[in-house]
Amino acid sequence: MSRHADVFAPPSEALGAAHDGKRNLAGLSRDQLLAELAGLGEKPFRAKQLWHWIYHRGVTDFAEMTTLSKDFRARLAETHVVRRPEVAVAQVSQDGTRKWLLRLADGQEVETVYIPEEDRGTLCVSSQVGCTLTCKFCHTGTQRLVRNLSPAEIVGQIMVARDGLGEWPAPAEGRLITNIVLMGMGEPLYNYDNVATAMKIAMDGEGLSISKRKITLSTSGVVPEMERCGRELDVNLAVSLHATTDETRDMIMPINKKYPLKMLLDACRNYPGTHNARRITFEYVMLKGVNDSEDDARRLIRLLKDIPAKVNLIPFNPWPGSFFECSDKATITRFADILSAAHISSPVRATRGDDILAACGQLKSASERKKKAERTAAQAAP
Repeated sequence: MSRHADVFAPPSEALGAAHDGKRNLAGLSRDQLLAELAGLGEKPFRAKQLWHWIYHRGVTDFAEMTTLSKDFRARLAETHVVRRPEVAVAQVSQDGTRKWLLRLADGQEVETVYIPEEDRGTLCVSSQVGCTLTCKFCHTGTQRLVRNLSPAEIVGQIMVARDGLGEWPAPAEGRLITNIVLMGMGEPLYNYDNVATAMKIAMDGEGLSISKRKITLSTSGVVPEMERCGRELDVNLAVSLHATTDETRDMIMPINKKYPLKMLLDACRNYPGTHNARRITFEYVMLKGVNDSEDDARRLIRLLKDIPAKVNLIPFNPWPGSFFECSDKATITRFADILSAAHISSPVRATRGDDILAACGQLKSASERKKKAERTAAQAAP
């Protein structure tokens, strides 16, 4: 585990212990669940039964787990719980996008967003409370990093969304949540161990049963963890690129000073399982006068040479106090046309949920927004 993970580790209650002293079974891996029940003197098949109730049927009350004996259910209720994050605020955008502000056991908050489209339903999941990367164009980056999320808090976001969408038991077909993207608050590769545990739970065919081909992990370029992610999880990779020179990327994404473009793109070329049918997605936010010139587009083509790539062009989504502007429509179209002429797929991402600050780069917990507003008001007072 990295030093970063140690310093910003979740508190004990987030890792399983609850305020009432009961152990939370949600977020435990299969092996951990087996060990937990072995400690209670139960046989291994009990773990399989519990796994089904927790992750396939979405049940949180032991009394409703009717394939378990009444005695066992009563004993579990005395010492254990199945707990998800609490929904503090639920919002629905004019375009159908949903956002949940989730309150965690220690009072911290994160946001999760569901984006419905004609052919899919994508859930954007957070991995940390706040973020350490301070990318200049990202609202989340203005919120200090508090801590990593536990496996229970990460997988719990999927379960809360299924609660809100009425999607239990986990359907085999006709799902509302078809795709998971680790593109919410935080840098997933700075919390790799907990993210990996949560995603293995999500991918388990006897539970949430989300295909690894439907899961995308987005990183700002934590090079040392990228190969491990591909080898161990084999999920799709998205890279927040946003610039074509080290000078510009250093300015808007400080992580580039540690892992510059050449190092990052070499890691992309070596990402396990990448081929023309399974490309790396490069995210590129369009910032007026910063990274949107025709020269930038041509440099981007050269940078992505020999990498099976798709580029998502993202119109910049402003927030109160942001100082960047979005590139105009004609500039974005010209940028996309240059990439397309070089046979690089370059769709322009539609802005969704911006009326509830749920669009790309806008996530920030309501408590942090309120604190900042209070500080601003106090400073302005006579």
